[in-house]
Amino acid sequence: MKRLLVLTAAAFISLPLTPAVAQDGRPGAPGAGDPYFPGQGNGGYDARHYDLTLDYDPNSKRLAGVTRVSARATQSLSRFNLDLVSTLAVRSVTVDGRPASFRQSGTELVVTPRSRLPAGRGFSVVVSYDGRPTHVVDPDGSVDGWIRTSDGVFNANEPQGAMTWYPGNHHMTDKATYRFRVTVPDPAVAVANGDLLGKVSKGGRTTYVWDAREPMASYLATVSIGKFQLLDTRVGKFRVTTAVDPRLAEEAAGFAERHAPVLDYFASIFGPYPFSSTGGIVDDAPEVGYALETQTRPIYPRVPSESLLAHELAHQWFGDSVTPTRWSDIWLNEGFATYATWLWLDRLGTETVQEAFDTAYAPAADDEFWQTPTADPGGPANLFHDPVYDRGAMTLHVLRREVGDATFFAILRAWATEHKYGNADTAAFVALSERVSGRRLDALFDAWLFKPGKPSL
Repeated sequence: MKRLLVLTAAAFISLPLTPAVAQDGRPGAPGAGDPYFPGQGNGGYDARHYDLTLDYDPNSKRLAGVTRVSARATQSLSRFNLDLVSTLAVRSVTVDGRPASFRQSGTELVVTPRSRLPAGRGFSVVVSYDGRPTHVVDPDGSVDGWIRTSDGVFNANEPQGAMTWYPGNHHMTDKATYRFRVTVPDPAVAVANGDLLGKVSKGGRTTYVWDAREPMASYLATVSIGKFQLLDTRVGKFRVTTAVDPRLAEEAAGFAERHAPVLDYFASIFGPYPFSSTGGIVDDAPEVGYALETQTRPIYPRVPSESLLAHELAHQWFGDSVTPTRWSDIWLNEGFATYATWLWLDRLGTETVQEAFDTAYAPAADDEFWQTPTADPGGPANLFHDPVYDRGAMTLHVLRREVGDATFFAILRAWATEHKYGNADTAAFVALSERVSGRRLDALFDAWLFKPGKPSL
């Protein structure tokens, strides 16, 4: 969730992204073809794994990094791009252990290997760089990326912040696994995605090693740093790893234990929890204004409410495991997580799903809320506006009423299962809903996803 908050929870049918030209010896495309962020991502190769070695000093604000990317060429490559802001200075680049020429231009690192990379060949790129990373300002006025705090970093990267701290293929369609080795001066703690493998302290500095074994879109990666209280434990069936700012420790009492009941319930309706660990990062950063579903370990700028916790944990299925193919499909993240929150609050007896629907449906037909089609919010400035969340959730409730509970929850479970660790778009969800229900649903989806205006009930 990136909706600007008072901290509560709260696309047109996509075509395939434009592929890079598949001709021998051609440069890889400098973007993945997403209309909302044309320069995001790159063509010509598929990133498989990132090995990030980072050294950060919260006092000097300097980062020294070495990123190793294991990739496979999807065309014969004469050169290729990585996304990285030019405020970080690249010192060297090698391809398969041999020095490569490179240049930085805006948010592109252009790499030319000594010899062409044949289509289908695996290769590795190692980039050494340093500088003082900082955030980027998004079209809606929010910030993401390497967001500095009083004692470290609040690292949230949706939709374009990953390029502020490491080089990569930073479009959501190029998922990869990750290994993080992050060194910080004591008493700072470095927290990342996946499982904590260990830590080594020497000379007043500690290196934390984290392993994210399931594929992840780069906007869901995090390396957050602060004087956190780090807890790695088991709660029920789950390995729960939490990091809490000590200034919020009293308010956050029981934070780790709050995860298992929510995840148990969601697993019963969506299918098994898709990752090896869970948990969250609670930082004292109210100026950030939003939480984010960073994979396995959502990050919050203060202790989350029950609804916000449920929202970010629901994203682990919808957004993290199953990720859209384009930013215009963001309702597949936010509408689903909002509806899951309605389900959880109904289960708690706080508010029924129908009451939540009625509240969301209440604005008059001429209200601006109804003028934004759910599946095409109109551009990056509108990605995290209310219609994406609430109208998206209403779409699901109307679908549920149309097809019945048994079929509806079969659709959600099939969506989470069939696209696990992959990408899918609005057209795929419409097709799945019609296949599972055995019904034509054109009118329903047309009214609720693709047309402006308040649909009648």
